Amino acid sequence: MKLSIIVLNFNNKEIISKSLPLLQEIKKQIPSEIIVVDNASQDSSAEMIKNNFPEVELIENKKNIGFSAGNNLAIKKSKGKYLLFINGDILVSSENILLLLKFLTKNKKIGIVTPKLELRSGKIDPDCHRGFPNPWAAFCYFSGLEKMFPKNRLFGQYHQFYLNLDEFHQIDACCGAFMLVKREVGKQISWWDESYFFYGEDLDFCYRAKQKGWQTFYYPKAKAIHYKGASSGLRSETKDIKINRRIRLRSTQESIKAMEIFYNKFYKNKYPPWITKLVLLGIKLKGLTRIVTKFF
Repeated sequence: MKLSIIVLNFNNKEIISKSLPLLQEIKKQIPSEIIVVDNASQDSSAEMIKNNFPEVELIENKKNIGFSAGNNLAIKKSKGKYLLFINGDILVSSENILLLLKFLTKNKKIGIVTPKLELRSGKIDPDCHRGFPNPWAAFCYFSGLEKMFPKNRLFGQYHQFYLNLDEFHQIDACCGAFMLVKREVGKQISWWDESYFFYGEDLDFCYRAKQKGWQTFYYPKAKAIHYKGASSGLRSETKDIKINRRIRLRSTQESIKAMEIFYNKFYKNKYPPWITKLVLLGIKLKGLTRIVTKFF
């Protein structure tokens, strides 16, 4: 088995019904398998998949166990030398997947590759092209300095848009919504950290891979469409998709918790205590602001 495609789904019935036929095309070209993990969707996604795509291996969770835990479940069942982690809100052709696979197989030092993810508007999803969120990079992003000077190396470290987005190059991290990974990378870092429920786990994955000497690459010759926020309800790009208020609130809370986990895991011991106190205070204030502005 060359490729295992692992699709994590939560309430994306309409999108995944369009995504799976595209993914199945790859089976005609290389030995591959598709495993869908449904995290207790409430929109009858699992039933639709069983009825319309019986050849897809479906894992039905009785409750939403999160991104990391859901993917780790599928990994145990997978057989591929390469694993494509893809969310249920992504549309991508088999041709684009093969472009990425060809690029990854030819480069021994590259462990992770991602395409140019485009939003429905046609703009790039900034999270497919990221730097690690050290305190300075995070400050510039959340303060708006990066938005003011996106091409500046000093202020634009959070998304690294000073690099040429039309050419392939190494990046710090990509978006967990679409990551093509060599199995040996995942084995070395023990796959996904289940401390994260939703958000942050992709940064963590890429950070630990880099610690082991692996590179993450952005490869814009391949493209995919991301219906970003279709599960969480937090993104303006998919505000037309109605999401339960409770789900949106938990997504907001988990996004803040992920920041705390990542900082404490990788940066806490690298900076003086006063910086750590400022960063953690800033995270809490950011979380409070998000909750107040979005729900009150």
